Amino acid sequence: MAVSIHLRKLTRRFDRGPAALDEVSLDIRPGEFLALLGPSGCGKTTLLRLIAGFEAPSAGSLAFGDRIVASESAFVQPEARNVAIVFQSYALWPHMSVGENVGYPLRVKGVRGSAQAQKVAEALAAVDLSGFENRRPADLSGGQRQRVALARCLAMEPGIVLLDEPLANLDVHLRASMEETFRAFHRRTGATLVYVTHDQAEAMALADRIAVMERGRILQLSTPETLYAEPASEAVARFVGHGHVADADLLLSPGDGRARVRLFGVEADIRCPAGLRLPSGRRGRVCLRAEDLEIDRADGFAARVLSSTFKGSHSRLVVEPLAAPGTRLSLHAPSGRAEGESVRIGIRDGWLLPDTVGDAQPAPRKSLAVEAV
Repeated sequence: MAVSIHLRKLTRRFDRGPAALDEVSLDIRPGEFLALLGPSGCGKTTLLRLIAGFEAPSAGSLAFGDRIVASESAFVQPEARNVAIVFQSYALWPHMSVGENVGYPLRVKGVRGSAQAQKVAEALAAVDLSGFENRRPADLSGGQRQRVALARCLAMEPGIVLLDEPLANLDVHLRASMEETFRAFHRRTGATLVYVTHDQAEAMALADRIAVMERGRILQLSTPETLYAEPASEAVARFVGHGHVADADLLLSPGDGRARVRLFGVEADIRCPAGLRLPSGRRGRVCLRAEDLEIDRADGFAARVLSSTFKGSHSRLVVEPLAAPGTRLSLHAPSGRAEGESVRIGIRDGWLLPDTVGDAQPAPRKSLAVEAV
C-alpha cells in the first residue's frame, strides 16, 4: 500500500558547516512520483538518505502517514520502514544469481520455497527478464542490472521506493527505454516514488511533481509544466529549461495574467501571475525561452547571428541583441543563417518573474541587460 511522506522543518548538519538540508517541509502524496532535482551538493541525496533511515535528522521530523519515523525523540531503523531503494550502482550481490538477488529480501522476511520462487518469477516477468533467474549480474548489461534492481523492489511490495540517480550509469540510448520501464513499474506497484536526479529531462519525463533544490532548500515544488512555464524565481528559471533572464520595464499589468513590458528597446506582451496589478514605471525580470523568440519579425529587436547549428527539423541560432552587447539568446529557426548576419527577433511570449518586480524607476534604455544561461 502506498504511503504518504511528511517532512516538517527537516534539517541535517554535518560538523560545523552549513546545513546540508535546511528546515525542509514537504508533503508527498501516497502513490505520487516525486522528483528531487538539483545540482550536486544541493541536498537531494541527503534528503533521500533521511527518508531511508541511513541518516538521522539534526532537527525537525519525518513521518510516513501518521507514523513518526524520525524526530528529536524517535528513530525507526531502516529495516523497519518498508522502504525499497534503487541505487545508481544497482547494489546487486555479484556472487548471487539474478533469482537469488531478487529473492534475498523475501528470504529476510521469511518467505521461502515455492512462495518465494513464485514472487521472484512474477517480479522478473514484470521487467521482461523471465528466464534470467540463473544468470549472474556480471553477465547482464547495465539496463538489465537496473531492471533486476527494480524486480527486487517489486518482490518486496514496499510502500515507498527511493531511486538515487538510477540512470546515471547507463548509455544515452538506454535511458529512454528505462524511463518507460520506470513508468510501468510505478503503475504496477502504485508505490510512492521519490526520484533523485540532476537531469531535468528525466525529471520532466517521469515525475508527477518536481522539487527543485538549491543549498539544502526547496526553491519550488510544482508540476513539470508549471516549473517550465511559470518558474517562481530566477534560479529556477535558469536551471529548468535553461531560460534566459532579461531586465525589463513594466508598462502595464492589468491583472488578467498578461503584462506589457519593454526590453531590448521593443515592447512585448508576456505572461505574468494572474491578479498581478502594478503601476507602470517599475522594473522586473523576464524569463525568455527559445520558443518565445521568433526570427524575421518586423517589430522585433535588432540582433546579430553568432552561430547556427542544424538540428534536423530546425536550426538553433545563437544571437546577440544590439541593445545588449555580450548577451547571447538561443532560438529555433526554420533554416540556418550566416554568422554575422543581421536579423530582427520578435518576442512572442515570456514570463514575468513574480519575485523580481521592484519599485525602482526605469533605467535608461542603454542599461538593459540579459543574463544568458
